[in-house]
Amino acid sequence: MNSARALSDSVSVKAGCVLTIGNFDGVHLGHREILARAKGIAEARQTELVVLTFEPHPVAVLYPDRAPGVLTPLIPKRRLLYPYVEDRILVLEDNRELLSLSARAFVADFLAERIRPSVIVEGDDFNFGANRQGNIATLTALGQDYGFEVVVVDAKYIHLSTGQRIRVSSTMIRYMLESGHVAEAALALGRPYRLTGQIASGRGKGRELGFPTLNMPKPDQIIPAEGVYAGYVRLQDSTEELMGESDALPAVFSLGQTATFGDQFPLSIEAHVLDRSLTDVAAAHMTLDFVAHLRSQHKFPSAEDLVRQIELDCQEAMRVLTQ
Repeated sequence: MNSARALSDSVSVKAGCVLTIGNFDGVHLGHREILARAKGIAEARQTELVVLTFEPHPVAVLYPDRAPGVLTPLIPKRRLLYPYVEDRILVLEDNRELLSLSARAFVADFLAERIRPSVIVEGDDFNFGANRQGNIATLTALGQDYGFEVVVVDAKYIHLSTGQRIRVSSTMIRYMLESGHVAEAALALGRPYRLTGQIASGRGKGRELGFPTLNMPKPDQIIPAEGVYAGYVRLQDSTEELMGESDALPAVFSLGQTATFGDQFPLSIEAHVLDRSLTDVAAAHMTLDFVAHLRSQHKFPSAEDLVRQIELDCQEAMRVLTQ
């Protein structure tokens, strides 16, 4: 993967490549339609595919207090891009200078001069340039001036269990997760939503109740709504190793403030692995893959009532995960 902190940085790309540009947060089904089309065009033309992405999100630079939560940090995002492109992923660091460029200046000073694509593949909602002034029609017109073709990929839609037909977007997936609709988010992503982080020490309440948990500090990602979920845990010694294949362990996740024991505790992210034979965990990192929302969090009259509910949660999680 190549990184460029500024437009003036050199990039090692052969002229005539196929290019696609975007933040690609989540690498959802809509992104994958664009990437697959771009890869197919590159193979047909016997040239390389280049993916240009940005870190951080432009809104995080211009309006930090309104920055959207991250679905997929850079390391797992890069891994999700690998089926389409492995060694031609350009990461351009967003800054105010870059974001103040007009649409024409961005194309002329960077794309046409340094990347020199023959084709640019984008979705129909593509925007670029200062104040998002450029759209797909702008890009097509500039392509005629600077010698590249523009291919437009139609939006991807999914059908929810409610019968609704919705357009897949990173914004919609963020809303789904923040409202606890992890199964719907998985439909739009084409896979369960994943949190990645270190394994940390908890307060030991789960073990006291007979349900030991693996605990994760709050990661720099969107956290699904507080509640209890069914999903899978993966364990490895490093974040990089987690990006590869590893055993998926059925589990129950609890996201909340453990109100039964008081409201003075910060948000906790806990995973109880349903395989009771797993007693000692030597791994340092884990992922949580969210499959289904089981229930909301609430305060129980006693620890005994909580234990009975956790037993029901475990039974329901196993039923969901074995379907």
